[in-house]
Amino acid sequence: MEHLRQTDLTRSTRPFPGLLGRLLESFSAAGLLVGVLFFAVSLTPSLIPRPSPIQGIISGVSLAAGYAIGVLLRWLWAFFELREPTARRERTLKIAATIVCIAAAAVFLWQTAGWQNTVRDIMGLEPIDGVEPVTLGLVAVVVFLALVFLARLFRLTFRGFSRWLERCLTRPIARAIGGLAAIALFWSVANGVVFKLALRAADSSFRTLDALVDPDVAPPTDPRKTGSEASLLSWEELGRQGRHFVASGPSGTDIGAFFGASAPDPLRVYVGLNSAETARDRARLALEELKRAGGFERSALVIVVPTGTGWVDPAALDALEYLLHGEVASVAVQYSYLTSWLSLLVEPGYGADTAKALFDEIYGYWTTLPRDARPKLYLHGLSLGAMNSQASVDLFDVISDPFQGALWSGPPFQSELWRSVTADRLAGSPAWLPRFRDSSIIRFTHQQNALDVPGADWGAMRIVYLQYASDPVTFFDPRAFYREPDWMKVPRGPDVSPALSWFPVVTGLQLLADMALATTSPIGYGHVYAPEHYIDAWMAVVDPQGVTAADVARLKAQFSAP
Repeated sequence: MEHLRQTDLTRSTRPFPGLLGRLLESFSAAGLLVGVLFFAVSLTPSLIPRPSPIQGIISGVSLAAGYAIGVLLRWLWAFFELREPTARRERTLKIAATIVCIAAAAVFLWQTAGWQNTVRDIMGLEPIDGVEPVTLGLVAVVVFLALVFLARLFRLTFRGFSRWLERCLTRPIARAIGGLAAIALFWSVANGVVFKLALRAADSSFRTLDALVDPDVAPPTDPRKTGSEASLLSWEELGRQGRHFVASGPSGTDIGAFFGASAPDPLRVYVGLNSAETARDRARLALEELKRAGGFERSALVIVVPTGTGWVDPAALDALEYLLHGEVASVAVQYSYLTSWLSLLVEPGYGADTAKALFDEIYGYWTTLPRDARPKLYLHGLSLGAMNSQASVDLFDVISDPFQGALWSGPPFQSELWRSVTADRLAGSPAWLPRFRDSSIIRFTHQQNALDVPGADWGAMRIVYLQYASDPVTFFDPRAFYREPDWMKVPRGPDVSPALSWFPVVTGLQLLADMALATTSPIGYGHVYAPEHYIDAWMAVVDPQGVTAADVARLKAQFSAP
């Protein structure tokens, strides 16, 4: 009878009846309070506009992260044997937490459209009237419950291992080993099953895409072009991105018509991943093909490091070929057919190894040529290509015979040289547009040309970083989970929302999502670099002769035309 009375008493003090009540009471009140705070601030803007389903994922992960922190705080409270609330007060607290959750979610959801419009307005996008709160909320709840389920499954696994080990070990040792066993089990399942299956599927799809021959892209008939019958490389071995690179770009006729004078066809050399077995062999093949095509007879030569898929941004090379009146050759070697983030995850050093092999081969031969009869040598890369291009050369190794310059656009935050230069910037210069020493070697620019530095003169080597303050690939910082990044401080970049605020943990999650969405922004923002901004950057790097300000304006208008 006493047990029945106690059960009835417990049921009567439950704030929520039935199955729903038992489910809600299984959650921590402290966890829900912190979780809803994280959910609310996750609705504030970051760098890239977000559709409702993506926002729902971010908010669901933020809710789960906040909930975990709240549970941890509640556990620490009990661990240190601090004063516990009474049952009645605990019941009141849970009711209050539920009311606060609903109210806060409603208020922040109501403001979400306005926050998103602060980003959309900057990027020239049409404003939205509102978000889809039902879609956002459902996605967030599903993500939150899925993560909680995984956490509770881990807890059950840990307890199971620990209880089994307690038969022959002391409790502390059993729990320690049980925890390690649970971690090892979950990691092996995630890494050995989920990750490998996903990677195998991605590898198969990207390999198929790389081998796809676009019927609209025909093999070149010009014997100087890579993939022609006279070439050292077959058309099929170039890969999809290589074939597009070789077949695209302005012709000498196009360039001549723009300037009103004759111009040669620019030379483009590309070596696909399947052209040779090793990176060193592919680099040597690139050198021989470049020599065969007459690349060293041009006035300028560019070593291009592509992105993970082998893609070379046409906006960058097309602009340069116009500025140099076609008197330029470019050479690139593919190191992967996976998208950049997958390539970085699966084969983090392979791109840098290929880039270094290519630089060593080209630079090594270039230094044997008479200085007054060889082309000016430049480096270029976008995104992962920029990072690998930076890693391909040690500036101390070339100081006795330097190349002429480099243009690196959208360098990922892991780029060592970029990080070092940004960290050592002059006091008072913002992190998104740093000034480095006397600006004689390295300068930074963005949407607004910032390369004309008052009182600074270029040295023998000119290196330009083209980066947008709204590019999360460049400005993601793992430390954003626990401290405000420097680029968020005043003054901010012109393409960063003034409503963006830093919050512990949540801002880091928002920036992770921004990286996944980085190429969905309009051109000229995020990780999508505009041709007209390349033009300003190349003008500073190569200093082309005979190109007037009027020519630059006309070229920008031509490239920005729809």
